[in-house]
Amino acid sequence: MKNALLQAREVHLSFGTTPALRGAEITVREGEILAVMGPSGSGKSTLLHCLAGILVPEQGEIHFDGRRIDRMNEAERSSLRRDTFGFVFQFGQLVPELSAEENVALPLLLAGVRRGKALTEARSWLDRLGLDGLGHRTSGELSGGQAQRVALARGLVARPRVLFADEPTGALDSLTGEQVMDLMVSAAHDEGTTVVLVTHEPRVAAYADREVIVRDGKVLALTAEPVG
Repeated sequence: MKNALLQAREVHLSFGTTPALRGAEITVREGEILAVMGPSGSGKSTLLHCLAGILVPEQGEIHFDGRRIDRMNEAERSSLRRDTFGFVFQFGQLVPELSAEENVALPLLLAGVRRGKALTEARSWLDRLGLDGLGHRTSGELSGGQAQRVALARGLVARPRVLFADEPTGALDSLTGEQVMDLMVSAAHDEGTTVVLVTHEPRVAAYADREVIVRDGKVLALTAEPVG
């Protein structure tokens, strides 16, 4: 069994008077691709945001590589998200004023990498994901699938230890979504990146090594062995 890299223990979080997480517990093993499934409003995205240090739980603990994320201040969590975690969201969230290669290079530039080196690394990732020659296009000049591959390249360019993917194929048609998932899984395995994948689609979850199911703010079921 691979070592536990990321854990949530008895996590509670509410938005106003509405509970989102009610004692959620989860363990993510180093190097695995874990699918977090559940219906809309189940708390799966909130759980991902707590694991990533975007949200701080009201109760419970979040552990990453032996450290308590929930006890970090905002600057420490921001540094962790910048230097150690990568992110891919449903609609890509590319910066519209930047070119594709500039969007990919952004995490490196924010980490202090020289612009020339950052852009070279960005172009390498665009080539790797089948986007060679499109680096100078803006997000408005890309198809949905191309834009999401740019977002994937941006999420992986800094070689994060954990990639958080929140409904990464939710805005794509089935064929394009499969292409993005194929690329994500291949790149993650090549880099040894741990992936936490939030989805409500079984066909997307099938790409994962293991699944957990979130309902009403709790992890109710899981597969102990790899699936698919």
